[in-house]
Amino acid sequence: MTDLLHEWRALLTRHSVSPDIAAVGAALLARWSEPHRHYHDVAHLLGVLDAVDDLAGFADDPDAVRLAAWYHDAVYAGAPDDEENSAVLAEADLSALGLPAELVDEVARLVRLTVEHDPGPSDRNGQVLSDADLAVLALEPAEYRRNSARVRAEYGHVPDADFRAGRARVIAALLAAPSLYRTPDARRLWEDAARRNLTAELRTLSE
Repeated sequence: MTDLLHEWRALLTRHSVSPDIAAVGAALLARWSEPHRHYHDVAHLLGVLDAVDDLAGFADDPDAVRLAAWYHDAVYAGAPDDEENSAVLAEADLSALGLPAELVDEVARLVRLTVEHDPGPSDRNGQVLSDADLAVLALEPAEYRRNSARVRAEYGHVPDADFRAGRARVIAALLAAPSLYRTPDARRLWEDAARRNLTAELRTLSE
């Protein structure tokens, strides 16, 4: 947590001189640490930020993507408007910290993009964020299975048969795409491993 807060301060001080940077970062980390989170937690945030760093050379504005990573699941209630509420929070926080309006707008746009993970062919920032959010699919198989269990825990209110059917539909749709990832580096780093993990999980969901 200390390292993440240090990363937040380093990122924000490139764009703001507000004395409230540390307080806003601490409040964000408190959100990511809420007890109902099993998958969308601090470990997920750290994984996405690391993946953004891996792909940053492809982005038009890497810092906008990093800020969007910080906010993309900042509001998580398992509700359809989580992404919208996260974008609104980003707009409020970053505007209050005095970041340039165009940067705030881009961060909010990127957060909203995570609803569909479908950035346009010229949207390099969106492609980096989308790929970073999906980098988790390429974990080592044992860790991938543990991660899938965390996802299931967040949907504990959903009957098992319904969850399995819904999860299978999502995975089948992902596998049907020509590529899971949009950026060249993500395809090189993660495509094969992610497809193996998804295929293996889909097989278990069909048993």
